[in-house]
Amino acid sequence: MSCVELTDVAATEIKNIMTAQNLGAESHLRMTILGGGCSGMKYTLGFDSNVNPEEDLTFEEKGVKVVTQKKYAPHLTGTEVDFMDTPTAKGFAIENPNFPKGGGCPGCGC
Repeated sequence: MSCVELTDVAATEIKNIMTAQNLGAESHLRMTILGGGCSGMKYTLGFDSNVNPEEDLTFEEKGVKVVTQKKYAPHLTGTEVDFMDTPTAKGFAIENPNFPKGGGCPGCGC
């Protein structure tokens, strides 16, 4: 089961980073949710070789091993991770259809 989709560009960038950092075959891309706020959900992406089968969901997406805690999986279903490299922005962009961007706080006027 894959709850997160990587674009081709994101998968290539992740593989390039893993190669540049000499990360072995045991390494996974770990995705977590830190919580929300006025700007929407906050996510972290990092590399991890420690996977706990009781707590973690692992899957492969476009040749990248991905892991997230099972408790996050329902909230990440349908999420797309892309990589942008433009004159004004460079980095990973995460689009989650389950949580709208902005306007998350009642009364804040965001």
